[in-house]
Amino acid sequence: MAFVDQVKIEVKAGSGGDGIVSFRREKFVDMGGPFGGDGGRGGSIILKVDEGLRTLMDFRYKRHFKAENGAKGGTKGMTGRSSDNLYVKIPQGTTVTDVETGEILADLTTNGEEFVVVKGGRGGRGNMRFATPNNPAPEIAENGEPGQVRTIKLELKVLADVGLVGLPSVGKSTLLSIVTSAKPKIAEYHFTTLVPNLGMVRLDDGRDFVMADLPGLIEGASQGVGLGIQFLRHVERTRVILHLIDMSGMNETDPYESFVKINEELKQYDPALLDRPQIIVPSKMDMPDSEENLAKFKEELAADNYLENKPEIMPISAITRTGLEPLLNRTADLLDVTPEFPMKDMMIEDDPTIAHYEFEEDDEPAFTISTGEYGEWVLSGEKIEKLFRMTNTAHDESVLRFARQLRSMGVDDALREAGAENGDEVAILNFRFEFSD
Repeated sequence: MAFVDQVKIEVKAGSGGDGIVSFRREKFVDMGGPFGGDGGRGGSIILKVDEGLRTLMDFRYKRHFKAENGAKGGTKGMTGRSSDNLYVKIPQGTTVTDVETGEILADLTTNGEEFVVVKGGRGGRGNMRFATPNNPAPEIAENGEPGQVRTIKLELKVLADVGLVGLPSVGKSTLLSIVTSAKPKIAEYHFTTLVPNLGMVRLDDGRDFVMADLPGLIEGASQGVGLGIQFLRHVERTRVILHLIDMSGMNETDPYESFVKINEELKQYDPALLDRPQIIVPSKMDMPDSEENLAKFKEELAADNYLENKPEIMPISAITRTGLEPLLNRTADLLDVTPEFPMKDMMIEDDPTIAHYEFEEDDEPAFTISTGEYGEWVLSGEKIEKLFRMTNTAHDESVLRFARQLRSMGVDDALREAGAENGDEVAILNFRFEFSD
């Protein structure tokens, strides 16, 4: 099955049902009064983590998700049926980003965790709600509130405690296949691994951790060269990095130069990655020239000031299994004392239960005024358009109420200041009316 770790989808919550205008008409009941009920609430769309999913493959075939609208109100004051929420399953380790604003909305890592990505609209009020002593029989009802719409990016970043990094063909897949039950593809050519492979390492002392064999890096990966960002996003969650370097000399690359190149790509992507504990793992130490190459590498590392804190060096041979047990035990020791690192670009909140779950933007202007194609005044803005959509223009009283709401928002004064005169045409969405001073 193909590995998909990044998709864009559109989510649309259900709109609320319309409230209705109705009057009680029964035999022997005079002046029955308003009897129209409220509309039901529209369904929200909720992302829910499912540990059984491993990729975002399902979203390749379905990119649009829409919850159902609420039902309109009924007579006798009956409220319309509210719609069920739509649950969309995603794998563990998925970050959710608003495509329009670039804001990271949520980082979902726990099985069963839920996030309301768009909220359903509330139902419109029926005319029962508008009865007053001065107006005991109102012909006013609201349309349902529109459901929220968003285009979001889902990005899967694998949940692994330890990440294996290094140039292609340094032995990452071989190491993973030996210390875990994972079966990654192993072959004598570059970029054998095209997707992250995960395996569980279990030690004799009862400790365990997840190890990820990540696709090989080449120079320029942080700018998208080779497998590029497809690799780098998955190293973000790891707490310990095992940096494999081929010491056999068979691939004709200088080991120290390879070490610097890989760290530079990590630094270009996110400088914070170099703050994580890193162990240098010279691989293929069973080859004839490996010891000599390792000695030269240690000299170059000691002489260079490239990294202030020199990583530990723990050579191994995956074939002869030399050095594997000390490496795994040392890795587990580091994991015991290393906390989780915050995600790149993720806002840190004092209380993680509050956070990036709010939708309203209080600092947005209620409306803006512009000139249309034919010289008309055009009112636009999320708040004023939402108010209009909730106005039932089939009833004169509802339209008059909308006019009063515009006046209270300062629309009349703003139009005068912009130069509007008696008889000028004003448009909001598909509705047009004359300005009267």
